[in-house]
Amino acid sequence: MGLSKGLLLASVVPAVSAVEFHGLVWNQKQNEAAGVVWRGNATKTSSHETLPDNALLPASHNWCDIDGKSYCTKSLNQHIPQYCGSCWAHGSVSALGDRIKIAQKGEGIEIDLSVQHILNCGNVGSCHGGSVDGPYQWLHQISNQGTGIAYDTSNPYMACSSESQQGFCPHADWTCKPENVARTCSTFPPSGFCAALDKYPNAKISDYGSISGQAAMQKEILNRGPISCGVDAVPLLKYTGGIMTDAGSGVDHVISIVGWGTDAKVGQYWIVRNSWGQFWGEMGYFRAKFGSLMLEEQCSWAVPGDYTTKNFPCYEDGTNCKASSVVV
Repeated sequence: MGLSKGLLLASVVPAVSAVEFHGLVWNQKQNEAAGVVWRGNATKTSSHETLPDNALLPASHNWCDIDGKSYCTKSLNQHIPQYCGSCWAHGSVSALGDRIKIAQKGEGIEIDLSVQHILNCGNVGSCHGGSVDGPYQWLHQISNQGTGIAYDTSNPYMACSSESQQGFCPHADWTCKPENVARTCSTFPPSGFCAALDKYPNAKISDYGSISGQAAMQKEILNRGPISCGVDAVPLLKYTGGIMTDAGSGVDHVISIVGWGTDAKVGQYWIVRNSWGQFWGEMGYFRAKFGSLMLEEQCSWAVPGDYTTKNFPCYEDGTNCKASSVVV
């Protein structure tokens, strides 16, 4: 069902250099140690099962190009401002952001969600790896408690987690406290301050689940939008374009799948957004043949709930929205 109470962070792999470390996706034992339900669903009977069947699937479907209109949110690079193995958070956040944009019919102000909020508060991963299932289970839990994931303008991605000793991470506090959920800063010290906000734009989810296999993935993507999935990233390290066909040997990375296409020679392939920046691959994306790179082993989806489209107007320094906790 959801995250257990008293959620604990599972043990992570020792810190190693960026040259050696590419990522880690938690296995069943690590997920359960952190209170995450392995391949869990929000309800006993998943709403995925009630979606229309795949009888009339199109040969191609790409949420980034629906009749020339994109419903995909911005791409990020998980490795700046410094290296961080937070793919698990990027994959889930980007897929959910796309689904909110789909719900908005691609209109209005784009909503970009905070990856750093999950790193600070989710307890389902860190800069040294994390869970495919956990982010949506955590978000469903806090959604039921009346709050959601912050937008990135009040909590931008800093590529740090509380256990990380790399770069500038040890010189700041990344624990889950109000100023690490949503904050703003007034001006320079000594007169200025940085304050936690008790009113901030956020997004909730109403449902989540896990799926695997080509048919289930196409069904979910076509009907409700992009999904996050595990992948074997090793063959992708020097990818420069084209359709990947490697079988893959193990899941060590998380991405989001935005659709699929058909090639005359290769056949059907997935259209995948990575979190390594737009300088990499095909403007941050790659294509992979159905059945390749372990892409169909473990995927997660979420259904957007309420999300902020009209904010409570805070002052520039945030004083009329200021929570009790203050960081100088």
